[in-house]
Amino acid sequence: MNRVLLDSHVVLWVLDDSPKLGSQTRSMLAIAEAYVSAASVWELHIKAERGQLELPEDFVELLAQAKLKQLPITWGQASALGEPAVLEHRDPFDRLLYAQAVVEQMPLVTADRRLLKAPRAVLDARL
Repeated sequence: MNRVLLDSHVVLWVLDDSPKLGSQTRSMLAIAEAYVSAASVWELHIKAERGQLELPEDFVELLAQAKLKQLPITWGQASALGEPAVLEHRDPFDRLLYAQAVVEQMPLVTADRRLLKAPRAVLDARL
């Protein structure tokens, strides 16, 4: 596995070195290129603005320091939002992340119960 896409909450777990990250996930992240979607950065900033979490002012710099790579949103990824497996998710950020994972052919690392039921391209971050 060369590349993986991190769900928004997993990004925070990685930056915090959270014990919620499973040993298999930690081992995988040690050798894989881990990507963070522009959608996740957007989602986390929205949650910070609403007071649902605190982000450090240098959040984007911390992503780079952690050697996490940027995944921009492309037209092809946005077009994949209409696929049946993607339509099952109501959260627009989850839908976009899943579509990106499918289009880019990289697993989405998440602990989200709804996303873990997706038919493909999903790994449980707690394992």
